[in-house]
Amino acid sequence: MTKVAIVTGAGQGIGEGIAHRLAAAGFAIAVADINAETAAKVAGDLRGEGHEAEAFVLDVADRDAVFTLVQKAVDQFGELGAYINNAGVAFIDSFVDSDPADVERLLDVNLKGTYWGIQAAAEQFKKQGHGGRIVNAASLAGYEASALQSAYSASKFAIRGLTQSAAKELAADKITVNAYNPGIVRTKMRDAIDKKTATIKGKTIPEQQADCLTEIAIGREATPADVAEVVAWFVSDAAGYVTGQSLQVDGG
Repeated sequence: MTKVAIVTGAGQGIGEGIAHRLAAAGFAIAVADINAETAAKVAGDLRGEGHEAEAFVLDVADRDAVFTLVQKAVDQFGELGAYINNAGVAFIDSFVDSDPADVERLLDVNLKGTYWGIQAAAEQFKKQGHGGRIVNAASLAGYEASALQSAYSASKFAIRGLTQSAAKELAADKITVNAYNPGIVRTKMRDAIDKKTATIKGKTIPEQQADCLTEIAIGREATPADVAEVVAWFVSDAAGYVTGQSLQVDGG
């Protein structure tokens, strides 16, 4: 039986890379995103490559929508195999100037959205009765907090805590819960981060990007495919004894 992997935020960037990698591993893919156009494009690309895929539109901050997503994906594909809490947002601003609306929206998406995803996936895995895989998006900023990203860093530190707590609670049901922690990955979200950071620091965007590269031992930014390989391992049989972990994918 083909199992479905639900990937939130799969309409672009890291989520799109994860969707393609898990499709190659044999999963049907529920391409879940708040952007209907990009979700449809990724799902169409996957089907064009011979994979099973369907686009689903939702805001992960809406708990009911997350539970509905799981039910719709299972109704269409038959069984849940993996749930990837990849959706997230970020903004750049000084701690004292951060807009309350921006802070609340970020925590609603990044933290609560992950919480609801764990809940919904765990409920379905328990119904199925033979375990499953949950993988959450944390961040290097959840290990070492970043200046100008106070709310984002807080959300990613919190996701590491959710991952550990859920892993301990769900292990008896053979459900593993892990997290991936990307460093700098060249995506549209990263482009926006670099642009705003450069403005605040009075630098050009190339100068800002060059400064960041000096902090990466391997000497290059990550690609979505680099992160997707870690996710594919977490959901594989090879990682069956690994749970509660947050693996850094930051090039050193």
